[in-house]
Amino acid sequence: MSQPRVSLWATEEIDEDLQVDVNLAIGNYGQNGLYDDAQPRIDEATLIAVQHQMAQQAAFAQIPDAVKRFIVHFHQAVLENNLAEITVAYESGWNRLTEKHYSKTEWPEAEVIAPLVNDDQLFLILYRELYYRHVYSRLQPDIDDRFHSYENSCELFNYLLNSEDGPVPLQLPEQWLWDIVDEFIYQFQSFYVWRAKVKTKTEEELVMLADLGQVWSAYSVLNVLYSLIQKSKINEFIIAQQQGKSEAEIAEIVGDYGSLPLYHMLGYFSLIGLLRVHVLLGDFTLALKVVENVELNQKNPFTRVTACHVATYYYVGFCYIMLRRYPDAIRIFVQILNFILRMRQYHTRSYQYDQINKTADRMYALFAICNALSPSRLDDNILNIVKDRYGDQFAKLSRGDEGLPAFEELFLYACPKFISANPPPYEDAEQLAAYAEDPPPEPAQRHLALFLADVRAQAAVPTLRSFIKLYTSLDAAKLASFLDADEEEMVQQMMAVKAASRSVSRVGNERNLLDGQMISTSDMDFIINENMVHISEVTVGRRFAGWFIRNTEHAQRVLDGVKNSPLPLAPKIATTEVESKPLSTQQKKVAWGAKV
Repeated sequence: MSQPRVSLWATEEIDEDLQVDVNLAIGNYGQNGLYDDAQPRIDEATLIAVQHQMAQQAAFAQIPDAVKRFIVHFHQAVLENNLAEITVAYESGWNRLTEKHYSKTEWPEAEVIAPLVNDDQLFLILYRELYYRHVYSRLQPDIDDRFHSYENSCELFNYLLNSEDGPVPLQLPEQWLWDIVDEFIYQFQSFYVWRAKVKTKTEEELVMLADLGQVWSAYSVLNVLYSLIQKSKINEFIIAQQQGKSEAEIAEIVGDYGSLPLYHMLGYFSLIGLLRVHVLLGDFTLALKVVENVELNQKNPFTRVTACHVATYYYVGFCYIMLRRYPDAIRIFVQILNFILRMRQYHTRSYQYDQINKTADRMYALFAICNALSPSRLDDNILNIVKDRYGDQFAKLSRGDEGLPAFEELFLYACPKFISANPPPYEDAEQLAAYAEDPPPEPAQRHLALFLADVRAQAAVPTLRSFIKLYTSLDAAKLASFLDADEEEMVQQMMAVKAASRSVSRVGNERNLLDGQMISTSDMDFIINENMVHISEVTVGRRFAGWFIRNTEHAQRVLDGVKNSPLPLAPKIATTEVESKPLSTQQKKVAWGAKV
């Protein structure tokens, strides 16, 4: 019969005669003072590592099986460069699982799902890009998220631009490539807006912002975009294509990097990204300068991504407004808004439908501003939609000084979220306190002040136009009496009207967005000869093309409705009449083929 096992802690049962010299057993290990401090630190670091590993295992166990299968499938598609499977996983699978499992929480961290993808660093970088985009769009990012998203973006772009093996043989959908560039700029913009709010910062955030370095600096963001443009040689490609060079010549010009779709499209999207960044920083001329080689038409590759297409036209149109080129802005907005109207059915199936709709609403507001400052009948359909959406503000825009609040309301609603490149002085506590007490005006308010200054200069234009439209010639003193002003003030207002009716516009075959000619945008002109004002009205013919197109489409819909409607029933004939008729009469066919 076996003896019962003695517990190690049952010391009272151990024979007290058994004496063990502890010092002899362990010697003087650790007693020389060399490891007195190191041993606890090693133990603590090991403990933290074990706890972190256990936490990751617990988090991994909580991942739904459907998500695990999706990540494995997604990784396999990226490894195989299977563009079709990557597109389905990116545009459909990720969004569907987000709505089902992570609509209000974060996706699992990259370190947690790393065992599923064999620690594939490239895939983990791409996964983190989606992870932080989800945090910014659905949740509220903290300072760690903002810093880590910047680090991950730097890792991704460094891998693509500085790979030792040359161009990276990676294929990603064009939509994802645009989203990478667009999200990179959005997170940069979001960081600057968040950093400017000094009073909401905690002590920890103040310390981290004081030692910020180059994290989300404007220089680093611009450097990434310019590097992608130079690496892909996208400007050289566009110029060569416009010159009609052959594909072999173009391939030799752009080199190994520019020949790959990945770098080619990243170069295109970086041009649009630079346009956006310079608009956010307030340099509207440079913004149009960086896209001077890009032709705004339906044949360009960036139009294949609807979000990029809409964003390009929005920022170009806004640049024209700030440069006082209102006819060009109107033309840009009409083109893209008509495109959105035609493609509305497709957009409802897009996961970016809401964002495209919001941008379209802002462009309708900007169109209302342009039309008030430079009246035009370029497209009656768009004008009617503007009147429906912004009827009250639109009516106030033509009331001179009374319309300034309406201009301000529409401008602040429709303008981009401008940023200031100068950060608050977080490194100096005294200066930061003074900054918090008396902060500088927000960038949007500065641009609004510049815009309203131009609007005020034209405030008297609608009233003056209403008088001079009634005459072909008018005495200056009489016109001044109508305006309740002296002749000198009246002349100043006339010069304001003259200046408002002149604008630079692209009326010919100008390729560059900054090129143009001085044109008259008004339907009337005048000269002042001595004390007489001579007015000549330029009759603008109505544009019948849009009217015919709309009515033709309406007639086509009516015709389709008639064709799809059920046929009318044949009238019933009394039995006695049928019996009395001869057989040949009874079988007579009517127009639609029924027999009676």
